[in-house]
Amino acid sequence: MTDLTRRQALLLTLASGLPLIAGPGRSFAAMQKITVALDWTVNTNHIGLFVARDKGFYSGAGLEVDILPYSDTGAGTLVANRVADFGINGTISLFSQKTAGADLKAVYAVVQSETGRLVFNAARSDIKSPKDLDGLTYGGFGSAWENALISTIIRHDGGKGNFETVTLGTSAYEALANGTVDFTLEVLTWEGVEAELKGVHQRSFVYADYGVPDEHTTLISSSEAYLSANPKLAEAFIEATQRGYRFAVEHPDEAAALLIAANKDALTNPALIEASLKVLIDGHYLRAENGATGTMDPAKMDAIGDYLFAAGILRDADGKVLTQRPDFTKYFSNSTLG
Repeated sequence: MTDLTRRQALLLTLASGLPLIAGPGRSFAAMQKITVALDWTVNTNHIGLFVARDKGFYSGAGLEVDILPYSDTGAGTLVANRVADFGINGTISLFSQKTAGADLKAVYAVVQSETGRLVFNAARSDIKSPKDLDGLTYGGFGSAWENALISTIIRHDGGKGNFETVTLGTSAYEALANGTVDFTLEVLTWEGVEAELKGVHQRSFVYADYGVPDEHTTLISSSEAYLSANPKLAEAFIEATQRGYRFAVEHPDEAAALLIAANKDALTNPALIEASLKVLIDGHYLRAENGATGTMDPAKMDAIGDYLFAAGILRDADGKVLTQRPDFTKYFSNSTLG
């Protein structure tokens, strides 16, 4: 390495704000460790992280990124308590936790629009529109958001919004298939794809068609404390992550192969990964029709915040329903995006 090249390397390292490892005749940046927690068992929502890691986008930015597997403790809780630097979480959980006092801020939108759907068996000729769900049984997951969501959808169609709920968790999908429950909620880009591959015929209602604001559904968040203390690291991480998701859109076959190779024990159905990624791409979820990847729409974030506030879902640290609308602009930031 020439003196000029060494000086250039030193200047680039100093500009990045990263520490140096010095040695005889050399100077270079130390790899900075970052941890990111998953929100669920690994799936195609996480593909950009694994692509960025295994294509060398992180290491090229001077980062050593540890992708933490899903655990019983939610990613938002891990981030807020400084166990993880970043985490994938849902918009609803972000708003709920931050309102209750958790130190969280969204910095990247994994998907550009809502991936959830209200689904029921296609053979149900008695369900023609949401008002027909009145009096039926919902297989649910135990959150207040679900009841508000479904009631809104039914009432928007002229119904009363009255239905029975059986909390089943992920077994709701089996219950729907065998007719134990009448309808449930699922993620189009995962459970919906899986159902189609299995030959299970469903029909669905899109939330935004019936009075529920569209949302980004899945986000990457950090804490205010981490972002304030590590602005350059955060920017480097998000830029490399964005490259990972863009690569997945532009090179889906290679991206799917990388995700599967990195998670052989968990991802045993390559057809599901490939089909799910195709829906995420073709539906403009990972990259919007206007080309946006990662960007959070302020109007969209504001609208879902207003909806949650009006529905009485947002509660303070004492568990009391909020009576004053929060400033939702503090819940997210696009500033780390390239």
